[in-house]
Amino acid sequence: MLPTASAGLLTGLSLIIAIGAQNAYVLRQGLLRSHVGPVVLVCAVSDLVLILAGVAGIGVLVDRAGWLVEVVRWLGVAFLLWYAAASLRRARHPESLGVGAAVGAERRRTAVGRAMALTWLNPHVYLDTVLLIGSLAAAQGSIEARWWFGAGAATASVWWFASLGFGARLLAPLLRSPRAWQMLEMAIAATMLFVAAMLARG
Repeated sequence: MLPTASAGLLTGLSLIIAIGAQNAYVLRQGLLRSHVGPVVLVCAVSDLVLILAGVAGIGVLVDRAGWLVEVVRWLGVAFLLWYAAASLRRARHPESLGVGAAVGAERRRTAVGRAMALTWLNPHVYLDTVLLIGSLAAAQGSIEARWWFGAGAATASVWWFASLGFGARLLAPLLRSPRAWQMLEMAIAATMLFVAAMLARG
C-alpha cells in the first residue's frame, strides 16, 4: 500500500503548499518564535480531522449543506479582512516589529484562536480536505486503500506545518530590521486580502 500512501502524500502537499492565510500565519508565528508548537498542532490536527472525515465519507453531507458553507464563507471573509487590517496597523509602526519586541506579545489563547479561525472559517479547507481528498480516497477502491491514501495526505499536512513553523526561524536573520518586518506584515496583509477576495467571489 506504499504507492497509495505516497499518492496521498503528494496530493496533500500539492494542496497545502500553496501560499494562503493559514500558511502566512504559521510562518509569522514561526519567525517570531511565538507559540509555534500550539499553532502548528492546531493546524495539523484540524487538517487530520478534516481529512479523516473526508475519507470516512462525510463529504456528501458537506456538499449538501450549502447554507452552512455560505455562512462559513462570509465569516471567513470578515475575519480575513480584520486580520489584514491588523497586519497593516503593525506595518505602520515598524519600530515595534523586531523579533525581540514581538515575542510574548500575543497570548497563547489568542494565537490558538487565530489559527483555528484561519483554518475552520475557510471553505476552501473543506473543499480540499473533505471533498477533494475524500473523493480521491474513495477512488482508490478498497477501504484499506482509502485509509492508506488518507494517511499519506494527513502525513503531508503534519510535515508541512511542522516544517513551516519550526523551520521559519532559519529566516529570522534576514528579518532583523524593522523595515524587513514591515515588508513581511504588508505581504501577510496582501495575502489575507487576496484570500478574502477569492472567498467573497465564491
